[in-house]
Amino acid sequence: MNLKKSKIIVLFISFITIIPSKLSCQDNEWENLLEDSTLKNFVRLNGNAEFKVVDGNLIGTSKLNTPNSFLATKKTYRDFILEFEVIIDYGLNSGVQFRSESMEEYLNGRVHGYQCEIETSTRKWAGGIYDEARRGWLYPLTRNKIGQRAFRNGTWNKYRIEAIGNRIKAFVNGVETSNLIDDMTKEGFIAFQVHGISNKDEEGKKVKWRNIKILTKNLEKNLFLASNKAPQISYLDNVLTEEEKRLGFRLLFDGKTNNGWRGVRLNKFPQKGWNIENGILTVEESDGKESRNGGDIVTIKSFRNFELSVDFLLSPGANSGIKYFVKSNLNKSQGSAIGLEFQILDDAKHPDANLGKNGNRTVGSLYDLIRAENKSTGARGKNFKGVENWNNARIVVNGGEVEHWLNHVKVVEYNRFSQVFESLIEKSKYEKWKNFGRWPEGLILLQDHGNKVSFKNIKIREF
Repeated sequence: MNLKKSKIIVLFISFITIIPSKLSCQDNEWENLLEDSTLKNFVRLNGNAEFKVVDGNLIGTSKLNTPNSFLATKKTYRDFILEFEVIIDYGLNSGVQFRSESMEEYLNGRVHGYQCEIETSTRKWAGGIYDEARRGWLYPLTRNKIGQRAFRNGTWNKYRIEAIGNRIKAFVNGVETSNLIDDMTKEGFIAFQVHGISNKDEEGKKVKWRNIKILTKNLEKNLFLASNKAPQISYLDNVLTEEEKRLGFRLLFDGKTNNGWRGVRLNKFPQKGWNIENGILTVEESDGKESRNGGDIVTIKSFRNFELSVDFLLSPGANSGIKYFVKSNLNKSQGSAIGLEFQILDDAKHPDANLGKNGNRTVGSLYDLIRAENKSTGARGKNFKGVENWNNARIVVNGGEVEHWLNHVKVVEYNRFSQVFESLIEKSKYEKWKNFGRWPEGLILLQDHGNKVSFKNIKIREF
């Protein structure tokens, strides 16, 4: 062997011996959260379910008639990447808390904050993001069909949570399940949950975690790129994310001014009845009288095919609506302008919930035409977060196909050019309006029904 070839071989061997050393250094930046079986770095909170370590596995066992139980780190974490593997007995519910807190002044110390869901149910929301004891579901998997198939019952599943600034992503078995933008809590503990149970048959079921590790350095260099991309859901107030801008969204309300809106029968914004404060647009209380105070407001621009997202907050007993394909000059008499309506209502307290037919005047419904019901999971309930809490209305129109979504759960779907829709119109109060709901374009309206209702994060993209 000549000298030149010998030098090449030596250099090659030196190179491949350096690589494992560098990788080992990077791997050492990960912190093992399960150092030993003593659980000395953890504290149990709220419930009394048992947690123990056996053969390197953290095992949680369900216990009858005790609240949700959490094994929480004593240390808090801000920005991080967390990885673990989990296997759970069928029928049991669990999750991993992060950026979470437990304070005596908040619900007597109840654990609250972000939770990455672990479940075996048929709705398939494992890997979604739930806000424990606070805002409920932030990222259900209803719009992520690929993500719904990621979790596998009866075997170990690998989870990864990336929380960096206001960006929160979750992955299950290499599939991106959640893509959330939220800035409510920036730091908190990590906790492993055993869900409370009330059924004797579920007692003694187990959830097991292993290979639990966290990275707090060089996060941007260690981001995971999945083969799929989960739809992004943002909870930032009156701000568009870069992803939303790329998709073509724009704000219909900037949080500061009434630009882009006018009174339905005016050429300017109403001088009374509506106010803007702290980034929130509110229609004022006026004894439940429809369009008698400030009146409805409409967009200056008309829309044809679009995706509209609006956050709304109901006062107790309130009634309002988001209308689309509105013709502002059609109704010459008193009352609201004419258009298709996403009903906004306190179903429990407002009498309208019991009027109409089969509940077609309840929250999320296509008012007076189609009742809102859970069409995403088949479960009962519409994922409504209640009055005096922020809820999200999403309306998607693409040609004749229309969808209503309430807090990211589909509740209404129809074709506005179909015979079924036409027959619904013929049996409703809209029969006298020629081609009602089938006009090629129209305005978007926020209704003044005489009750206090607030709106924010009004954004739209056109197809």
